[in-house]
Amino acid sequence: MNNGQLLKCTPIHQGRVIELTLDTVELPNGDQVELEIIHHPGGAAVVAIDERHDVCLLRQFRHASQGWLWELPAGRIDPQESHANTAQRELEEEAGLSASEWINLGFIHSSPGIFTEVIHLWLARDLTPLPTAHESGEVIEIHWIPLHQALEWCNDGTITDSKTLVGLYRADALIKNAVELLTEDQGC
Repeated sequence: MNNGQLLKCTPIHQGRVIELTLDTVELPNGDQVELEIIHHPGGAAVVAIDERHDVCLLRQFRHASQGWLWELPAGRIDPQESHANTAQRELEEEAGLSASEWINLGFIHSSPGIFTEVIHLWLARDLTPLPTAHESGEVIEIHWIPLHQALEWCNDGTITDSKTLVGLYRADALIKNAVELLTEDQGC
């Protein structure tokens, strides 16, 4: 079975951040369909955890979601920028932090049925405070929440943002695995 094939791509809208196209596609099963696809350059999100195991969460107003959301520091990849550099830049701009330890937590597809966006997830540790540089149009509150509390918020529906959910769960799993390995190495 093949991976499908793009037969025709018709531009519908070119925005400041996204492009919308109508794609005629032959699917792996041979069917032809028309799909509306939103093209996005991708992004990066950061799970910043301090020495007390508190995580930096942003309470951010999102018009499209009709209110406030709890989110990780995150943002769009700029042209010619790596996702690692995006993560570092967004942590500085939105949370006012730099980090000397960075661990790649993989990536997610935010809504693969209609959206090309891929979000790269990073764990940042050994943090240093810096001034924030919020963009015009960003309404952000910076909060430090114990990691266990943030995970409870993931489970009870307080946190609904997908990149934040996945980032927190992956960071927690990585930290727990590291502690288990350390314990095993020490013979405890």
